[in-house]
Amino acid sequence: MLALALDLADLDEARSLAARLAPWFAVAKVGLELFAAAGTDAVRALASGGFEVFLDVKLHDIPETVARASRVLGRSGARYVTLHASGGEAMLAAGVSGLVAGAAEAGVSPPVALAVTVLTSERDAPADVLGARASAARDAGCGGVVCAAVDLPVVRELAPGLLAVVPGTRPAGSSVHDQARVTTPGEAVAAGAGLLVVGRVVTRSGRPEEAAAAVAAEVGASLGRRA
Repeated sequence: MLALALDLADLDEARSLAARLAPWFAVAKVGLELFAAAGTDAVRALASGGFEVFLDVKLHDIPETVARASRVLGRSGARYVTLHASGGEAMLAAGVSGLVAGAAEAGVSPPVALAVTVLTSERDAPADVLGARASAARDAGCGGVVCAAVDLPVVRELAPGLLAVVPGTRPAGSSVHDQARVTTPGEAVAAGAGLLVVGRVVTRSGRPEEAAAAVAAEVGASLGRRA
């Protein structure tokens, strides 16, 4: 499954681009830039367009603060919400509880809590750090982890039942921008990724539909080989 990273500061522009690329993306990711510009209106607008919404805010604070913020976000209708695993198991558990409570208040399905392990912009992801954060995500009740594809062997060993979300994928020959630990979409799927986040290589392409189709074709071919 593919998630489109809408790293934009204008909600109308984000909605328009998402609509153009809907044939290839089932999930729309709202990151910090779009969330700062439009808040939970972005979640509602994209959900009304038929997308599952991935709210990527990487909550990281003391457990009580994260619990209260997560409760608000749990009401938004987002399908996924990120918390930073460096906050520890207690903080992650507080976030999970907050998401569930908020969703119950709004009468919506609770978002899947995704624990961000090590950012893909960082060059190194030591196995002990990855292991500790994946284990914390598992024990806190998170539904998934966010990690680079090259980190999946460690994460899978310690948290085998969690959804593996992989950002920072780039088709061969593409600019890596500010990413450090990158793989191609096909490589990420072959490594066991369940959800691929794709952004600038499509959204900043002069021909986004063609770029999206190429990524989807590569993913489809890799899935076929994996089967």
